[in-house]
Amino acid sequence: MNAGPLLLVSDHIGGSVHVLTVPDGVEAHRLTGRHLSEHAGFLALPGGRTACVDDRRGELLVLDPFGAELVEAAVPVAVPAEHLACDPSGRWVAVTTGLGKNGGPWSDLLTVVDLATTDATRVRTRVGEPGVTVMGDSDPLVVLRHREPGAFAVHRFADLLGSPTGCPPVTPHAHLVLPDDGHGDAQASYCGHVFAATGEGVHRARREGDALVPEPTLPWGSPARGWYLRLDPRRRALWSTLRGGPTDPLRWPEWTNQAWRHDLETGRTTLTDLGPGLVFRLALTKDHTAFTRIHPDGDELVLLDTDHTVRRVPLPAMDGAPRRGGTPWEGVQRRAVAASPGADWVAVTRGGHGEVHVFDARTAAETTRAKLDTPLHHGGHAMLRTPDDGAEGDPVGR
Repeated sequence: MNAGPLLLVSDHIGGSVHVLTVPDGVEAHRLTGRHLSEHAGFLALPGGRTACVDDRRGELLVLDPFGAELVEAAVPVAVPAEHLACDPSGRWVAVTTGLGKNGGPWSDLLTVVDLATTDATRVRTRVGEPGVTVMGDSDPLVVLRHREPGAFAVHRFADLLGSPTGCPPVTPHAHLVLPDDGHGDAQASYCGHVFAATGEGVHRARREGDALVPEPTLPWGSPARGWYLRLDPRRRALWSTLRGGPTDPLRWPEWTNQAWRHDLETGRTTLTDLGPGLVFRLALTKDHTAFTRIHPDGDELVLLDTDHTVRRVPLPAMDGAPRRGGTPWEGVQRRAVAASPGADWVAVTRGGHGEVHVFDARTAAETTRAKLDTPLHHGGHAMLRTPDDGAEGDPVGR
């Protein structure tokens, strides 16, 4: 078994998945005819494995990039996949459905899967692109984060898995009111908390039995807000990117961006300016946090170390990149960023060019530029793993 870092790169439009050795960029595995959900992303599982959803075939895939066979399991699920999460053990998985290529949310189907048996059930919940977390113990809970009206809706996993055929509607046995603009979910299993990003801040709740008890909201500390939330399992912190500035998406080059970090041990929140333009997802290495920033004046990789020192690395321009006067996400190229909390490497894709840049976060130097035989339109999606990096400590798809 290859024990070194491996990078999974998905071309969700072209329909392929590539597994590359890091840092040299040699292809170790390939899947074709697989169109993974970029929105649901990759979900880290124990042992260096990962889960993802094939949106065309309607399957939850369990991939073992370190094993002899890449595909370990394939289980039918409802699509288009919106969000993907599991309990801390990696056994109990939930997949919500959302927009897909439609003008508005239309599907209310939720799929729950027991990966130990591959048993799966689909039920109906509520239309509206819900987020999801799965809180574990001997009796795991599925917590859906709804919008308009906003709420945490709590279901017992066993009840959902035991539902009859025919996709019956289900009613949560507990709920907690949230603002209507929730977007971004995280779970800290070691303390039994779930989190949801809203305009007001990060709402948090702890599990008590089969219900959730609210705790004080974590403020953003800025006029901006986060639309993305993730847990750093190594340093027990929450991360987000705060977007501010004009609400008109045509003025996206004027958007402001701040890295928001909340230490769950000390309660301290830190804000770091990232610069204007489009910044969204982030990636966590051993000692750094990585962001990509897209802007008409030049793109860059932004690296924050544990002292919040900022290093900026220019990235080559993309043909078809977002332009002034257009939106940053409709028919344009983007970038994906990936890292492992057990390594120092950072991978950045170059949408439309089929390139993957590998950097050493310690030196900010590019070590490899891998060229794939697929264009990676829209930037593709990527995940970097080592077998024992502990990334499964964040049990939400990224």
